[in-house]
Amino acid sequence: MEYGLLGERLGHSFSPQIHKALAGYDYQLLPTPRSAVEELFRQRNFKGLNVTIPYKQTVIPLCDEVDPRAAAIGAVNTVVNRDGKLTGHNTDIDGLIYLAKRAGVDMAGKKVVVLGSGGTSHTACAAAKELGAKEIVVVSRKGEDNYENLSRHADAEVLINTTPVGMFPNAGVSPVSLDTFPRLTGVLDVVYNPLRTALVIEAEARKIPCSCGLPMLVAQAKRAAELFTGEDIPDNRLEAVIAGLTAQVRNVVLIGMPGCGKSSIGRALAKRLGKEFVDLDHLITDRAEKPIPEIFANEGEDAFRKLESQIVQETGAHTGCVISTGGGVVTRQENYAPLHQNGVIVHIKRDLSLLPKDGRPVSQSTDLGELWVRREPLYAAFADLTTDNGGTIEGAAEQIEKELETL
Repeated sequence: MEYGLLGERLGHSFSPQIHKALAGYDYQLLPTPRSAVEELFRQRNFKGLNVTIPYKQTVIPLCDEVDPRAAAIGAVNTVVNRDGKLTGHNTDIDGLIYLAKRAGVDMAGKKVVVLGSGGTSHTACAAAKELGAKEIVVVSRKGEDNYENLSRHADAEVLINTTPVGMFPNAGVSPVSLDTFPRLTGVLDVVYNPLRTALVIEAEARKIPCSCGLPMLVAQAKRAAELFTGEDIPDNRLEAVIAGLTAQVRNVVLIGMPGCGKSSIGRALAKRLGKEFVDLDHLITDRAEKPIPEIFANEGEDAFRKLESQIVQETGAHTGCVISTGGGVVTRQENYAPLHQNGVIVHIKRDLSLLPKDGRPVSQSTDLGELWVRREPLYAAFADLTTDNGGTIEGAAEQIEKELETL
């Protein structure tokens, strides 16, 4: 074995894919019980290892030498075997510094608040110090600075979340409200699943420079690969890997008026992108065990919207899907965050005269012109992209695919 990731439990991990794309070598996942770690290091039958929870401190005394940055942080996440000598490094700090610079988050001369006091918190503090932060405050559940007295740090200018709050499967929650920090000029969240945590979505809404942790994940791997091979990897290759991973995991969410072609375009687009197609109306029908017109007739629109929002919440947490929504999904603001957290939202437009009404309760009971006037601003507020369905289904799917490539 040449290169791999050492951890206690390693479920789905992007690491082999990232290292293969960055440097071309094979990379293995090594789920290892604590009792076997010392023997693994004694044998030294590897060229390089990345180390994850819970062994970032465990491996320090097993190394022959520890890089000063890693020693200062108190965690090693990369071990290089050079002619039998094991040297420990910390590339997480390189990843976090790249994350901040990429997002346009400047810490020089600023007050930085770090949420969480675990290993990643130490890395964030070290990165903030290297980037010239004037003051660094660590907030934890207990201690002098905690979540009960956050207001004492209302002058914070940069916020870094190193806790797992908001991570899948518990997406949609945030460790803090940004109302507490009116002077923020940057928000970073090391969580990368979902692509946008509730914290990042709130920062986006306030137009504060921000980022999830996916670029950090790839950037730390790039630095590790450079240490393994002794060769520099250009940043354009790093960015290509970030873009490829993002395209792989993100959802494409289709919104638009009833009958605008979301389902047909969605199926064609899913086939082109190699993604799973999900029709929210079908999920609602299956859950309710009755067709949508019957839900409207027997239980009313409000009951339908509540069920729709529940399905949206569940489905938006998935990744790698093309999701067709119902025409009225935009009428509830609560649906935006779960659709946006992993998704690019595409508004499908179609001439009102071409919209069918059969089987669509709202379209049958409302003038389509009036419905459009009410909903058009809502579609615009939700959408990242807009595509016109004035030609063929394949043509619309192709156009969306091309627009996605520019993101």
